[in-house]
Amino acid sequence: MTANVYDSANALESALRESEEFNNMKEYYGKVNDNPESKAMFEEFRQIQMDLQQKQSQGEEIQEEEVQKAQKSAEDIEKDENIKALMEAEQQMSQLIQDLNKVIMKPIEELYDLNSQN
Repeated sequence: MTANVYDSANALESALRESEEFNNMKEYYGKVNDNPESKAMFEEFRQIQMDLQQKQSQGEEIQEEEVQKAQKSAEDIEKDENIKALMEAEQQMSQLIQDLNKVIMKPIEELYDLNSQN
């Protein structure tokens, strides 16, 4: 039975790779990487985000200037059409993954709902 679940997961991976959402991300990510300005701006934004997440996960205080730098970087990338399109594609992919997660978790949610009614 377990192998069947993994087979289904692998089939889902293949379906995701063929999805419109993934292919849009791939296309826009290529456009970002093909444009040196977009690429540098996107890499800087991602690095700032990762640094802030790491600090937050380690319980370190985030300084006001770091927040301002992150906000400035976010404002800058919103002006770049390549990055803006990529971020929109990422949001669509994220929504698809959230929807799939709901489907995957449905048996567990139903189990707990059944048990809570007894």
